Amino acid sequence: MKNVEHKFQESLDFLYSFIDYSLKKNFRYSAEKFNLDRMRNFMHHLGDPQNDYGIIHVAGTKGKGSVCAFCASVLSAQGYDIGLYTSPHMVEFTERIQINGQNIPKADFVELVEQLKAVVPKVPEITTFELTTALAFLYFSQKKVHYAVFEVGLGGRLDATNIVDPILSIITSISYDHVQILGTTLSEIAGEKGGIIKPNKPVVIAPQRDEARLKLEKMAHEKNSPVIQVGRDYLYAAESHSLDDQHFLVWTPDEQPLVDEFVESGGRDIWSPLRLRIRLLGFHQVQNAATAYAALKTVEKFGVKISQKAYTLGFAKMEWPGRMEILRKNPPVVLDSSHNRFSALRLRQAMADYFPGLPILMVFGASEDKDIEGMFHELLPRVWRVIATQSVHPRAIDAHVLVELAHRFGRSAEAILPLEAALKAALAQAGKESVVLVTGSVFIAAGGRAIFPKLLNG
Repeated sequence: MKNVEHKFQESLDFLYSFIDYSLKKNFRYSAEKFNLDRMRNFMHHLGDPQNDYGIIHVAGTKGKGSVCAFCASVLSAQGYDIGLYTSPHMVEFTERIQINGQNIPKADFVELVEQLKAVVPKVPEITTFELTTALAFLYFSQKKVHYAVFEVGLGGRLDATNIVDPILSIITSISYDHVQILGTTLSEIAGEKGGIIKPNKPVVIAPQRDEARLKLEKMAHEKNSPVIQVGRDYLYAAESHSLDDQHFLVWTPDEQPLVDEFVESGGRDIWSPLRLRIRLLGFHQVQNAATAYAALKTVEKFGVKISQKAYTLGFAKMEWPGRMEILRKNPPVVLDSSHNRFSALRLRQAMADYFPGLPILMVFGASEDKDIEGMFHELLPRVWRVIATQSVHPRAIDAHVLVELAHRFGRSAEAILPLEAALKAALAQAGKESVVLVTGSVFIAAGGRAIFPKLLNG
């Protein structure tokens, strides 16, 4: 009799045997390939389980995974059973589908794939991501979750998750990514991301550049969707940070006079704004947490009860690996899954904030469809040496190409493969004077998380 692990691998092989655009080097984002009618048809054959629980739907370029995880953690802390669907995964595929912070058991995964197999012949050209999304919809229904938080895979308008009728939608920070697919302007990209906005349902919008914000507001107005703007309807400020955590304050415009008195009193005033602790580092994570807070306060208006204790506990306990993650404090080793120019800028700002003046040795690998030149433009001013490497992913760019690009930026660089050898070399070359930063893609960050503990303890 086959064991669960073997059956799980067979189930994964089945999913990956379908069209998997995440593995394609070049593809066209179109209604012919990304067809919501196909997904709706597939789910109808399964009994439309996505309608069995309330859904928070999240799109954006950066921060959507963190925002999803914050929302799920707070709701779970309140005592609700909460589904969470995100992608990609760091290590194990089952990370994509969770209930109350626990990955879907492999035995359940296998059983659900068997259920999907009966429907597959009825819906031609189904894709890997559509099947995975269907599996999540079905799993959460069968486990009778109260609510679920769904992260968009790509874009929004034509994404497989966009068949839901959510309580509300969230649009996180929008920047340039997948430009050959989603558009070359922020307005075009926002148009795709804003495609998840539903008629008469509220949308929470994270702080945006004006071009993206105006497009999203226009789309929401056309659908009569109330807009909750983070930074306008909910205000926030970073308070303190360390290598372990950070604290931030959040308040409403009505409370601004009280906040002014609080600030003027040097924090000694009787009243104080809500103070929340998060483990994720970097000011961008304060923005993500504030966005999640605004969304949850909006959800409360629909009868979902959330106590202040749940907010405090839910934010404080949430962990999201591979985001400005400190693997060692002294000498520092940091890894981050930044994979576009804007996220690279945020990473550089965070590194300057947490490690002012320290030289950085960067281990870098990325997918060839990314704006690597833009990422280097943001990161390399703070980097004295680059060790280029690559993951085993089919879209990974050749490490020697990265070396040539780093040289054009005037930086010392060499290619070292495989990733383990690159990380070992980085530790040796950095010594005790430099920060080792591992970044460029989620695949490199995931590899670093798996390999570094052995190297650091070896």
